[in-house]
Amino acid sequence: MSGRQHRETELARQIRARGLAAGQTPAQIAEEIYDRCGPQFGTTRIKGHRLAHGVALADVIEQIRALFERDGKAAPGIGETLLSAYESGLKRPGPEYLHYLCSAYRVEPASLGYDGPCICGHDHRTSVVAGSDLQNRRPDTSPGTREPLNRPAGGDPSANGGEEDENVLRRTLLQLLAGAGVTLDGQLLGSVENVRRRMDETLVSATVSPAMLDQWEEATLGFGRQYMNTPPLRLLCDVLLEFSAVRKAMEHRQPVDLQERLCRMAAQLAGLSGMIMVNLGDHRMARSFFRTGRMAADDTGDRALRAWVIAREALVPLYYGDPREALNLARKSRDLAGQTPCAAQAMAPVFEARALAMMAGGGKKDVVDQAKRALSRARAAFSQMTASEQDDATFGYTERQLYFHQGDALVRLGQPMEADLILEQALTKYGPSDWLDPTIIKLDRAKCRLLEGDVEEALQIATTALTSLGEGCRPDILMQRAYEVAKAVETRAPDHPALKEYLEAVRTASVTAPITGEVL
Repeated sequence: MSGRQHRETELARQIRARGLAAGQTPAQIAEEIYDRCGPQFGTTRIKGHRLAHGVALADVIEQIRALFERDGKAAPGIGETLLSAYESGLKRPGPEYLHYLCSAYRVEPASLGYDGPCICGHDHRTSVVAGSDLQNRRPDTSPGTREPLNRPAGGDPSANGGEEDENVLRRTLLQLLAGAGVTLDGQLLGSVENVRRRMDETLVSATVSPAMLDQWEEATLGFGRQYMNTPPLRLLCDVLLEFSAVRKAMEHRQPVDLQERLCRMAAQLAGLSGMIMVNLGDHRMARSFFRTGRMAADDTGDRALRAWVIAREALVPLYYGDPREALNLARKSRDLAGQTPCAAQAMAPVFEARALAMMAGGGKKDVVDQAKRALSRARAAFSQMTASEQDDATFGYTERQLYFHQGDALVRLGQPMEADLILEQALTKYGPSDWLDPTIIKLDRAKCRLLEGDVEEALQIATTALTSLGEGCRPDILMQRAYEVAKAVETRAPDHPALKEYLEAVRTASVTAPITGEVL
């Protein structure tokens, strides 16, 4: 032990002794250790709790192992080196280890220095472990104490076959059907991630009847049709329950033809889940689902399916990250599709053009020419697609999507006249119940007017588009577009009298709400 560590331990020991004498709880002592040792030695909150209990790293490890054994789980891989990394702030515990650390110390994640609730959804301050020291803890059997949590949500993915995570999704679905307000909290996110991770594990490890496969394939296509008009969190619950059922069927290797069909459904459901997570604003989870989709698609050998997953994945960096990465993914999708007429063969060049426009901006002739060639390839590929693919907005690519995305790319390339004509055509393809895509198209047309120098008409179009939205029709992705218009007007005409009215309309509409429809 270094001299610095020795001084830290000695000060913590003194604080603990005085705290115990004064009748303080370990949590109160830990807070005082953090307050006094943190500035001097960099003591973290999680380390403060171990010092407050007066135990060594090995004692905490043994306690966590005992909790795993109590819950019927295999011995964890956590050791002193990993726990020390948590205490030094070099690493953050995953959801499962965080749950057991909270159980051992009888505190919530915030007390250990981590944001968000524990994935188990229970209060650890009244958990099953009792006593002031980790060495002496035994299950509390006093009246009124909660029974042990044998299988906390978000724990070992193989511990209960995913039933607890499915129950979380079912409860969320029931609440949504009852009209209750449900948010994407830590527990729900933990269940979503566990369902996805189990599919990963099944794909790398793997008897169902053809009739059952037919039903699942029909359900998968049905989810694709619902994507455009069902609230995303509601649809996510439905999709992941089916996703989980497919995973269970894949736990044992099937005949080659059936296994390939299962992998295809897994890829489609994972890709659809990734699209929904984009709608919900969680690009990290969206990437994870697309990676799972890629793994499943690779097992099918279907180049068109693999290209579709990658093309859809390109939307994540296109809107939440690096357009250069989006360009690379779009080109990878295009290469995979090759000469096979399919949705990705049309989608990928459009996304390529949009990424090029974002990287270089409008006005550069070489970029404009390169992007226009990509759009020309997209139109040619679209004409070769089957009618069923042209009617499928999720697993295929529709004419209105093509017009919409072409127009968006041309706006970013600084081609207002051509863009406005295509966007006007796109609007005619939507029905009266569609609102998300048409609103973004109108905001793009407002940008066209700005590029042409007509600031007043641009503001009028954008303001009308926003004020006509109903309650619950103002998602973040739409508001980002609205702010883009505001920033463009401020650059061109910061003193325009209508700008204040538009900014007020944007502020009023800036309410995160459930969304439906195609995210660009």
